[in-house]
Amino acid sequence: MSLVPDEELVRALENSLSLHHGRTTRVHTLERRESAYRSSFALEELDLELEGGERLALIFKALGEGALSDAALKVKPPFLRDPVRELEVYESLLGPARLGTATCFGTNIEPAAGRYWLFLERVAGVPLYEVGRRATWEYVARWLARAHRQLSAAPRTPSLLRYDAEFFWLWPPRALRSSRLDESVRLRLAEVASGYEAVVDRLVNLPQTVLHGEFYASNVLVDDASAPSRVCPIDWEQAGVGPGLVDLAAHAAGRWSRVDRGAIASAYREELSDAGVKAADTFERDLELCRLHLAFQWLGWADDWTPPDEHRHDWAAEAIRIADELSL
Repeated sequence: MSLVPDEELVRALENSLSLHHGRTTRVHTLERRESAYRSSFALEELDLELEGGERLALIFKALGEGALSDAALKVKPPFLRDPVRELEVYESLLGPARLGTATCFGTNIEPAAGRYWLFLERVAGVPLYEVGRRATWEYVARWLARAHRQLSAAPRTPSLLRYDAEFFWLWPPRALRSSRLDESVRLRLAEVASGYEAVVDRLVNLPQTVLHGEFYASNVLVDDASAPSRVCPIDWEQAGVGPGLVDLAAHAAGRWSRVDRGAIASAYREELSDAGVKAADTFERDLELCRLHLAFQWLGWADDWTPPDEHRHDWAAEAIRIADELSL
């Protein structure tokens, strides 16, 4: 059952669409249903017919605290929540960048009412995790490299997370407090954490850009019906300023073999090279350090949280593997 009455939603839609189109726009009919892709926040699919006959297929996302699911409210760290962030990303960064992301048809912000609404194009396509062809993942990695290059010059809006030393230092202590770790694993991770200063020093000195923050396959839609194939990341709730390689590490996370992960990373690196951007000689090591950060972040997310199937991975083993291979 929706939290928002139809009449209230229609008024907000008409205001947003009028601003978007530059003319008065009225909604003739509205059909709405909860989206099957809801994760943290309330998410609905809207089918609109406007006066004049134009039809629109939209996504309505509510980002206020009251729209957060009970499960997400329990496990999502409060210091990561900012309902304005994703709205600003779509309006101020992604729209001007023209990267093929979902068109933003408007936002509605009323802090006193806890209202932070986002109206987006409903993009055709499937989540990347449903696509097994490595070539598609390499294609997405190339898109990611282009996006990072373009967004590196984008304005730094106030709501963006800062992937800085303070942020990276948050996660090892949280991970070590996890009750799920075996004692031998905890001791090895504590050893890694004791030397984490060198890791953080390297991470904060990597090339900076606006990054997605959760560039996992469940947050990327791919539409092979368009030509060229359209890549459309969604859920920019954790967008921030930091090393773009964090996104690449997330993109190639999971059950890929070492060879496959290397091919995906090479596609990203080659795209940068084709654009005249030379990757550092330490590219592979830097990427592994970003994977180590992700491992600590997943382990430290919430003690009583179990990730969905598409994110399920032995992050403790991943952290130890990386630490052993890099002699940390």
